[in-house]
Amino acid sequence: MKVTIVGAGNVGATCADVISYRGIASEVVLLDIREGFAEGKALDIMQCATNTGFNTKVSGVTNDYSKTAGSDVVVITSGIPRKPGMTREELIGINAGIVKTVAENVLKHSPDTIIVVVSNPMDTMTYLALKSTGLPKNRIIGMGGALDSSRFRTYLSLALDKPANDISAMVIGGHGDTTMIPLTRLASYNGIPVTEFLSEEVLQKVAADTMIGGATLTGLLGTSAWYAPGASVAYLVDSILNDQKKMIACSVFVEGEYGQNDICIGVPCIIGKNGVEEILDITLNEQEKALFAKSADAVRQMNDALKSILV
Repeated sequence: MKVTIVGAGNVGATCADVISYRGIASEVVLLDIREGFAEGKALDIMQCATNTGFNTKVSGVTNDYSKTAGSDVVVITSGIPRKPGMTREELIGINAGIVKTVAENVLKHSPDTIIVVVSNPMDTMTYLALKSTGLPKNRIIGMGGALDSSRFRTYLSLALDKPANDISAMVIGGHGDTTMIPLTRLASYNGIPVTEFLSEEVLQKVAADTMIGGATLTGLLGTSAWYAPGASVAYLVDSILNDQKKMIACSVFVEGEYGQNDICIGVPCIIGKNGVEEILDITLNEQEKALFAKSADAVRQMNDALKSILV
């Protein structure tokens, strides 16, 4: 199985490292526009093989899409990262042209690939990739919900003082500081609702921390985070390549689900060898429905900025 990662920055390189270390794919290609940058990252990862025991072939190329031919999955991380004080929405004009060009180029050499979009603003870039390529909706997936859910589980873990891997929790809605919806009502610790252990006040704090999880790290690091985003992409790619059919919150094109149409937004999905194999239309309460509708409106407004690009 072959995976191409376009953009060899922190997120892309971390994703390649995790995929290689875990043996998710037999081959990983890193591509970047900076001369020698992807080649250097790939060589550095390959030099870990003897010490960590993986056998994945990792190579890097400078803007040569022919080397990506036959990729089963293509991950797009291209674009500029957020700086302190910058919203994901402010990246639209800069990153839209990049994502559109990358998607078109990879499809010339891997026409049957599944595309995973990481570039921000992620919901809007996922919508752009879908509309500009004309691919079936199951083959364009935005990664954001997987990352947001992992952050949600981390904050719940800290509040509960229990292992994050024993916690089940999900974030739906837009991948933005004000648009994501941590489903505190449905979160559980080993099958027991977390509401049995945590007060409403604590749960609201957990939800608030989750929603600004990315911005918090940007403020601390001076740029966007990369370890958790890279690992979240690898987790999603693993479910595709190995047909694991995991339920993962992803930004996908909705056609009536949750009362929404013609946008890409985070919803629970079954992810397997065909990409998005099913959208799970779970029952939300009235408050959650209202929040989801508000989130969808915000995502739709961001999509309006793409009109000139999609013409």
